[in-house]
Amino acid sequence: MYRKENNSLFEGLSMTADGIRGSSDRSILVLTSLAGGPKHGYALIKDIEDFAGVKLGPGTLYGCLAKLEQAGLVEALPSEARRHPYRITQSGIYAVEKRLTESARIAKVGLRRIAGAV
Repeated sequence: MYRKENNSLFEGLSMTADGIRGSSDRSILVLTSLAGGPKHGYALIKDIEDFAGVKLGPGTLYGCLAKLEQAGLVEALPSEARRHPYRITQSGIYAVEKRLTESARIAKVGLRRIAGAV
């Protein structure tokens, strides 16, 4: 697991933890995809569709990437022909790990409560 010394997930960055949640989890999908390795836009769209069943349009994807890049959670790599690949940063790994761990904890509690309600 990756850890960061400061207490604020996005200290010094323009994006907040609430900002990620406010994007309807698109940011988490993009960060999760990039955690598997660098990808260009089309590869991101296909990967997210494969693992999450969510199809992002190019405008939505590139708007999300721009916000994540501004926040320091992803970075653009040198272009390859007409492709513009991105990779996750250490801050991005920390952010997605923290969010997915939180979501898994909530899901575990919710599933336990649902089982008890039946």
